[in-house]
This record gives sequence, structure tokens and C-alpha cells, in this order.
Amino acid sequence: MSRAFVFLNCDIGAEPEIINEIRGISGVSEAVRVSGVYDIVAKLSDQSKENIAKLVKKIRGIANIRSSLTMIVTEESVERSGVV
Repeated sequence: MSRAFVFLNCDIGAEPEIINEIRGISGVSEAVRVSGVYDIVAKLSDQSKENIAKLVKKIRGIANIRSSLTMIVTEESVERSGVV
């Protein structure tokens, strides 16, 4: 299973419409509005990195999205060292 996070910048006021459209895409497990450098963060999961790339391309094609940053999860589990 491959996973990725997509960070999006969009036009002001377009966030709710974009989130609804993203949530309708198969392979998107979560899409939320955030404050800070980005406006929306989406969590993707699919069987292969190639399919993740297709999902990202589909998301980038949505109207009113101005820029995006994609981060692919490379390590599925991390040992906890007890350090906070």
C-alpha cells in the first residue's frame, strides 16, 4: 500500500467546494481545511505509487487550485524511542 499527503493552495473562498470534490475521488481517505502556508491537506492511499501519481494529477486538475506539494510516505512504521 502506498500513501501520500498533498498540500494545496487555492483561491480564497474555494476551499469547501474543492474539499467536496477531492473527497469524491476514490483513493482519497481524508481532505481537510488547514490554516498556515497551505489551505487544504489531502491524504491518499492506493496499491501503487503509479496510482498515487494518477490521483495527484487528478487533484491538480481541479479548478481554483493554484499550487500543490506532494509528499510520498516512504516508511510505513517507525519505532518509538520514548523521546517526546
